[in-house]
Amino acid sequence: MRPPNGLARAAVRFKPASFAGTFLALLMSALVVSACGILLETGLRASVPPERYAKAPVVAAADQYEYVVTGSGEDREKEATPLPDTARVDTALVAEAARAQGAATAVPDFTFPVRTADEGAGSGGRELSVPGGVITAHGWGSHAFTGTALTTGSAPRPGEVVLDAGTARAADAAVGETVQLQTAAGQRDFRVAGVAEAGSADTAGNTGAAGALAWFADAQAPTLAGHPGKADAIAVLAKPGTDAGALAGSVDKALAGSGAQVHLGDDRGAVEEPGLGYAKQTLFGIGGSFGGIATIVAVLTAAGTVALSVSQRSREFALLRAVGATPRQIRRAVASEALLVAPLAGITGCLPGIGLAHWWFGQLQDRGAIPEAVEVHVSGIPLLAAVGIGLLTALGAGWAAGRRPARTKPGQALTDASVERLRPGVFRTMLGIAALVGGGFLTGLSAASTGDGAAGSALGVVMCFMLAVALLGPLIARLCAGLFGLPLRGAGPAAGLAAANSRTNARRLASAITPIVLAMAFASTLVFMHTSENHAADKQLRAGVTADHVVTHPAGLPVDAVSHAARAPGVDAAVGLLNTQVLVPTGSGEFKSLQGAAAQGVTGSGAELAKVQDLDVREGSLDRLGKGRIAIDETLATSAEAGVGDRLPLYLPDGTKAGPEVVAVYGRGLGLATVTMDRASLAGHVSSGFDSTLLVRGGSEKSLTALGRVTDASGYATERNLDARLGAWTNNTMAAVLGGFAAIAAVNTLVMTVLDRRRELGTLRLVGSTRRQVLTMLRWEALLVAAVGVVLGSAIAAATLIPMMRGMTGEGPYVPPLVYGAFAAAGGGLALLAVTLPARAALRRWS
Repeated sequence: MRPPNGLARAAVRFKPASFAGTFLALLMSALVVSACGILLETGLRASVPPERYAKAPVVAAADQYEYVVTGSGEDREKEATPLPDTARVDTALVAEAARAQGAATAVPDFTFPVRTADEGAGSGGRELSVPGGVITAHGWGSHAFTGTALTTGSAPRPGEVVLDAGTARAADAAVGETVQLQTAAGQRDFRVAGVAEAGSADTAGNTGAAGALAWFADAQAPTLAGHPGKADAIAVLAKPGTDAGALAGSVDKALAGSGAQVHLGDDRGAVEEPGLGYAKQTLFGIGGSFGGIATIVAVLTAAGTVALSVSQRSREFALLRAVGATPRQIRRAVASEALLVAPLAGITGCLPGIGLAHWWFGQLQDRGAIPEAVEVHVSGIPLLAAVGIGLLTALGAGWAAGRRPARTKPGQALTDASVERLRPGVFRTMLGIAALVGGGFLTGLSAASTGDGAAGSALGVVMCFMLAVALLGPLIARLCAGLFGLPLRGAGPAAGLAAANSRTNARRLASAITPIVLAMAFASTLVFMHTSENHAADKQLRAGVTADHVVTHPAGLPVDAVSHAARAPGVDAAVGLLNTQVLVPTGSGEFKSLQGAAAQGVTGSGAELAKVQDLDVREGSLDRLGKGRIAIDETLATSAEAGVGDRLPLYLPDGTKAGPEVVAVYGRGLGLATVTMDRASLAGHVSSGFDSTLLVRGGSEKSLTALGRVTDASGYATERNLDARLGAWTNNTMAAVLGGFAAIAAVNTLVMTVLDRRRELGTLRLVGSTRRQVLTMLRWEALLVAAVGVVLGSAIAAATLIPMMRGMTGEGPYVPPLVYGAFAAAGGGLALLAVTLPARAALRRWS
């Protein structure tokens, strides 16, 4: 008899069809795991090379994260959350940094938007004509490290501006003339002090229209930016011969205790690219959180396929036992097969995995979720992990599936191999019941939670129920075959035979059902979670905006938009909204976290807001809305355990701590804003001081067209809904990756089972069954598998979505019938295709 490794090589060589399914399952597993691992590592290593600060060896800036600390001692953990906007440093620190040893000078840096003035504003200054109406402004001192240089005129003083050559030429603005500009401090006239040729560091990343640039005096720039006494960062230039590391150390010592962080090297890029923190969070969420789920799904699916492959050869193992093979030799043979197939499958799967990671990363960049300067990082770590996970999965599943034939006594081996084992293992059954109980417990926990807590619990619900299906598969399959097989008994001989086959071969049925359940459960949960949230938000938005006209502008509205609209004939109320985000601490103990909450800063009183927005106030009143007093959505109120009269601790967009009093709790926060506060409390803590939206009651559209795009409440809701649909891309992509993987696994398993039944199908033909009758029987079996998988997957998705959506939106999930029908039809179609094609090939020799 051949040695075990020889048996394994012979099995792979002479019966390659038996291992093709295993190879494909492990390949797909490696593909998904390697892609997610690459994105995770990219998120951990992501950096942006400095462009604006390339010639500034050291940059001091505020910490752009807020932290939540849980535990103590060795269990102490610190979770960082990126701030919604830029945190700034005091301009008083510039002098401290300049006195550091080795520093030649220190320059405060400012970047902020300014707008061109309204047509016919009535001022004596020239009206600049810039496409889009927005100009990117800086402090003039930054020319020391950006390379910007004057071509004519002089450096600006307070009340003066330097324009870039292109803007000055387009506006025909010469030195000494006066131009009108709108800033966060209002609309003003500025004397043109000079014209400059922008350096490469100033043009890099400029988001202004047509690259329009302007420079103001450093003494006035903070006020014009809306942040008096604050700078975005401090650039420290070195004396000749001073090492950057030594300079960073001396600057760090000089600024000790100020809260400012010192950066050098590629860390400087993170200061000028505020989106890097969110990009890391996105990549970590996809590569880490979703990658963990994908890995578990891949392991479960691949393990099921490997176990099916081993169980299909139980007769071969029984023959080996009958001719004298020892249990150890059987186990070694199974392990050798895994060692032969798994590494090759893993390596092969890593190649398309790298391609998937690059495609996914590129799509995220195209949608603005990741800065263009960030690059994919591919190393051997995620690839080795993918291959290793596949190998361990194959070894573990093979060992578990090979235990019974290896332990069976030689005299009983052939008898046991011909009869399916009816009773599952005790240990497996206990684990399955535990997973089922855990899923039920988490369903109750999700139903009692709100907001992010409900979403977090829902993830555990899916995983527990999926694990239960995988572990209790034969029992579930036998039960479902009996239940779903009842109507088949009256549908003819072929359908009755299909029902009998399904009941008798429950393990084979379970192997085919599990991937379909996986695909249906995860695809439904991910897709319908977004459709439900989007549907609820859209409904709240349409009901909540009671204004007759909604005015928006991509560059932000003019500073006098509210007063301009209020003066228009027939206008009853005009309210400006400054939209941003704040961070709110929620939970307690080990479950503390920072929750991002959409916030709107209101120009006007609560009574005026009530004329253009119906927030559906449940408690309190909007009449007291003002400085130090806010209104919040009831979901946030529940998560933060705050009510009317309480003070809600929160962090403003730039990380400034605040504790305003809650004066009202309302019900339409998902569609409108989670936090409503006065505009003055937000204005000094955001990068752009221009309102995002203007709501007007009364008046005519014609009188508002000069301010921006005018639409009605329905049109505004449609635009917001479109933005939300664009944001669904990530969820849909994750559903496609997981659902596609599980669907391929289901097809792979069904093909394996049909090819393994060639002897059975031949026997049916020999006893007189026609080719059509055999194919009809197989089609009924495929439909039974698809129906059971769709129903179980839908049940798991419902158990996940119903409590989660109740906690997040107060409503049940919204499931578009056509989308759900497409999922169900895809499951049935794939099952029929996967059974029919190999069955036709298998029946050719019996024609």
